[in-house]
Amino acid sequence: MRILQITNKAPFPEKDGGAIACMNLLRGFAGLGNEVTVLTMSTLKHPLKKQDIPPGITALADFRIASVPAPVSATGALKNLLFSKLPYNAERFICRNFESALVKLLSEKEFDVVQLEGLYVCPYIPVIRKHSKALVVYRAHNIEHEIWERTAKLSKGLKKIYLGILSRRLKRFETSWLNSYDVLVPITARDGQILDKAGNRKPRFVSQTGIDTSKLFPDSSRLEYPSVFHIGSLEWAPNQEGLIWFIGACWPQILKKFPSLKFYIAGRNAPQWLIKKLEAQNVVFLGEIDDAYAFMNSKSIMVVPLFSGSGMRIKIIEGLALGKTIVSTPIGTEGIETENGKNILIADTPEMFSEAVCKLAEDKNLSDTIGANAIRFIHEKFNNLAIAGQLAEFYKNQPGWF
Repeated sequence: MRILQITNKAPFPEKDGGAIACMNLLRGFAGLGNEVTVLTMSTLKHPLKKQDIPPGITALADFRIASVPAPVSATGALKNLLFSKLPYNAERFICRNFESALVKLLSEKEFDVVQLEGLYVCPYIPVIRKHSKALVVYRAHNIEHEIWERTAKLSKGLKKIYLGILSRRLKRFETSWLNSYDVLVPITARDGQILDKAGNRKPRFVSQTGIDTSKLFPDSSRLEYPSVFHIGSLEWAPNQEGLIWFIGACWPQILKKFPSLKFYIAGRNAPQWLIKKLEAQNVVFLGEIDDAYAFMNSKSIMVVPLFSGSGMRIKIIEGLALGKTIVSTPIGTEGIETENGKNILIADTPEMFSEAVCKLAEDKNLSDTIGANAIRFIHEKFNNLAIAGQLAEFYKNQPGWF
């Protein structure tokens, strides 16, 4: 098959869930012999030049890059709030330059499938329809309005009001693109059910983000046990909220029982105000690190305290693949069919969360057992080639396209 993936953010380097979701599926499609092209935006926040992509990545697909400023500023947000009905998150990615690049690409190449990676590239569906006969796929990485709706509930004052308006605009925007595609591919079954309830009537196929187990493998040779860690984008509000909650509500309780235990925090783009809030006893802030997998392999207990967000948390999938014992909230594990007490521990109050971390810190056999179960779970459910193959087969079975 000739597949075009369209994304509003550079899928490389793979430093966040969206990029990992795009690249893993690209690897799966390419590994199965499909001809893949990627059209991506190079933005001010996530710039990309073709020469920056390693040869091993460029060998997988034909990468096309279009410059889209997509600036983020308080002035831009205010202007959007006063003079537009579109959500600021989406309006930033609507760009004539990208439309021109898409038209040029569709005139050069024929595609069997055009896969839109996320909501913010859906405004280009009419352009695709005009210039291509390909199967148009909306790959829903999450329920966008739900992220901001949940964040609004946790906020106060003017921020709460603004995020409430943003989430309502996003919901209208999200709903407006339902059924404009040919097939819907949600990353989780839960998201698929939500979109069906919102009005989706098109065929859908749940396709979770796969894991390349030949690249992601456990290594306990430098394991620090017990130790606690968190890794994720530190510019993302749900991660910020969760870390502040964990350090304020849970960490003091844990230190009472384990006064020498250390909590390591890794992630990119942490604002200065957050770094200040993360200053606490035995908390080691590392910022962005060179090798995320080496870091994860070196620590034992992974905490994912999420109370907002949507979709599937790729870092949890990666942690499970590396045999980490993970303590998360129910929202953190949404869309992942984990089993509490078997391959993960789930808690949503300070007392339960603290108790779960302490239990793992004092019982290495329990920690090892849960970690081993986590690895088996990932190998059974998240094989990247198998997931890509199932999705490709679904595309081939759509009537009138092949």
